[in-house]
Amino acid sequence: MRARGLYDLAVIGAGSAGFSAAITAAELGARVALIGHGTIGGTCVNTGCVPSKNLIRATEPLHCAAAAARFGGIRGEARVEDWPAVKRGKDALVDALRRAKYIDLLPAYDSIAYIEGRARFSDGGIIVGGRPLKTDKVIVATGASPALPPIRGIEGVPYLTSTTALELDRLPQSLLMIGGGYIGCELGQLFVRVGARVTIVDIVPILSGGEPEISTALAGYLREEGIVLHESVRPTAIRETARGVALDILADGRSETIEAEQVLVSTGRRPNTAGLGLEEAGIELLPNGGVKVDDHMRTTRAGTYAAGDVTGRDQFVYMAAYGARIATQNALNGDGRRYDTTAMPYVVFTDPQVASVGLTEAQARGQGLSVKTSILPLDQVPRALAVRDTRGLFKLVAEAGSGKLLGAHLLAPEGADSIQTAALAIKGGLTVGELAETIFPYLTTVEGLKLTAQSFQKDVAKLSCCTG
Repeated sequence: MRARGLYDLAVIGAGSAGFSAAITAAELGARVALIGHGTIGGTCVNTGCVPSKNLIRATEPLHCAAAAARFGGIRGEARVEDWPAVKRGKDALVDALRRAKYIDLLPAYDSIAYIEGRARFSDGGIIVGGRPLKTDKVIVATGASPALPPIRGIEGVPYLTSTTALELDRLPQSLLMIGGGYIGCELGQLFVRVGARVTIVDIVPILSGGEPEISTALAGYLREEGIVLHESVRPTAIRETARGVALDILADGRSETIEAEQVLVSTGRRPNTAGLGLEEAGIELLPNGGVKVDDHMRTTRAGTYAAGDVTGRDQFVYMAAYGARIATQNALNGDGRRYDTTAMPYVVFTDPQVASVGLTEAQARGQGLSVKTSILPLDQVPRALAVRDTRGLFKLVAEAGSGKLLGAHLLAPEGADSIQTAALAIKGGLTVGELAETIFPYLTTVEGLKLTAQSFQKDVAKLSCCTG
């Protein structure tokens, strides 16, 4: 550890946000203490995005083989022969990316000192592993962990989380998912495709924060694959049984019991703030446990900033990295940059995929905006017809008077990459009319954006290929 006072910035947390902050600071010529505790790299590479999306893709052929029958004269078969081998492949990828994108990066930055240990705030700065580290500027980037729902008995059953579920050496015959957000939907579909009987339970409809047309359609597709959905029900108690677990729920005033071999809790994530001495240091926390920050990423303690999942908002790895860059630039060069989510896209890696950017119709109306919308089913998109897979839809939200694009939302097989076009359109202030006049390549999923934009003014079913 360097001597006291030799650091321009201390970053607590060595995940995506922490590394983004440290590298940004190094590029600005600052001397940085990057403080990590536990496995370097944080959630995304170790237990979140990378391993889950790898396994989702690995199990996709199990569905695609059966779905090949949608083409006349084609029949396919696929099965899981060696799940531990699939898991080892996932682990090898995680290890390789952790080394390439985190561990091996540190030697390239002479001004970054990596320090292993628990950190907490003190009067003179921060304490790391019992030793003082004096600095006037600190960024908190400690991430978040799976949260438990308030269900009686939950702490007494052997529950899985999104982390431990990806480490299973043996596939369960039946799996109960508590929570129908993006993690619940992604992992529920993954496990049903490897042969488990999957039930998803939630107090609200699945993906309830998005457009209802999309969540309703996706629910139907998940049911078609065999997932049992219990939406808008209240879990009351859970207990261990001789055959696994049993969850009591209240649905329409009636009590029901759902049994499964294992239970996976996917009801959100709680910011990692315990033991840091934040409140004692004058750093205010939000009701959800997140560190309160303003749009400059400043906390309520002078010279201290926070970024990433620990803020309790926008819990996506790219937003963690983005927020960390904003925090670092403001900490070192004055508070001139603002955190802006106007064109923040997000993706749910189900099949079909969900992708969204900007305001939903409800959010726009909630802001007092007068809006107009257009919904285009995927059977109006030539790409979907050509590949015989019309599951999904596009929905655009525009300002009624100006036609300015406010939000874009889609449900489509391999549709996630299309959302970035909409993000750029929103960032550039385009109208749906301008989007409709933009040249799009034929027989691509992203052409659905153009067609939906055109449908504000015309019936696209009456257009020939590429007309307009």
